[in-house]
Amino acid sequence: MNTHGQNDAKNNGVLIIDLEGQTLQPEERELLLHPGVAGVLFFARNFQDRKQLCDLVSDIRSIRQNLILMVDQEGGRVQRFRNDFTRLPPAEHYARYFNCDPQKALELIEDCGWLMAEELLSCGLDLSLAPVLDLNLGLTEIVGDRALGSETENVIKLATAWCSGVHESGMACVGKHFPGHGSVNEDSHLTLPRDNRSLNAIRQQDMVPFKTLIEQGIEAIMPAHIVFSEVDDQPCGFSSIWLKDILREQIGFSGVVISDCLTMEGAASAGSYTLRVEKALNAGCDLLLLSNRKGVREVLPWLEQSSFCPPDFSSLEASGGRALEELVTLDRYLSCKDRLDYLSERFK
Repeated sequence: MNTHGQNDAKNNGVLIIDLEGQTLQPEERELLLHPGVAGVLFFARNFQDRKQLCDLVSDIRSIRQNLILMVDQEGGRVQRFRNDFTRLPPAEHYARYFNCDPQKALELIEDCGWLMAEELLSCGLDLSLAPVLDLNLGLTEIVGDRALGSETENVIKLATAWCSGVHESGMACVGKHFPGHGSVNEDSHLTLPRDNRSLNAIRQQDMVPFKTLIEQGIEAIMPAHIVFSEVDDQPCGFSSIWLKDILREQIGFSGVVISDCLTMEGAASAGSYTLRVEKALNAGCDLLLLSNRKGVREVLPWLEQSSFCPPDFSSLEASGGRALEELVTLDRYLSCKDRLDYLSERFK
């Protein structure tokens, strides 16, 4: 449930950090108090079961109530919390269902977005880093079944329905990986991919879902660690051309830009962790994912001397949620779980 206090001091942090385990370590308690820290990104290593997660979240909130708590809970192979949570399908299953029965697929994905958000909110989290708006063009496994298909119009319809369900619960949405990761065959976790297409070609294909969801009011965008060489020689997440000129000025996005993780190899070309943070902030990122303790220790002193003024990202704070005991009795919840079981059997 939403536990953000009405009278909390403004969160002026920029770093989203990770935790080592399933309980807070003494150093982590100190880090969470640092004004440069804005929130926590949870991983599977931080999770055992629902009770343990709720205890951990409660412990974090007792230190700083207004931290933004987030997780990758897309479904399929990217679902960090599994025990005691509904097992969510890969996005590809919704796309295949849509090809068979568009109306039922849209109804299910909207309910699934709602269910995913409600389960996280009931544990006190704010945000799932989703939806993936990349197109599955068969070029890279890092996108693959995480995408809602290869046809832009179908991806837009499915993503819109999913966001509608998430928003109904009181959770914001994060579209990733702008302007699209589906047209390269490398994994930006392992290397720095390059896309040599023209800006016009990218606009007409990969960017279409992002532009549409931005027009619909999506709260946050995550840029890709990819060099689009015909546009800029810097990776998108370090490029003011992409983030300020194209995303902000031309497309009109006014929400929060959240970097992809700065520990990824696709970000390494920017240099040290301090340089990665500085370049990402100067390019136009608002919140920075940094899941490396050594990197966090390196960056925080620099942030103390920085004149960077973070924007208001209160739109990412949860504004709803209900107790699990109530959630599991709702007809919508039970129906959604039954239909997800059907989907899993049909497309396994």
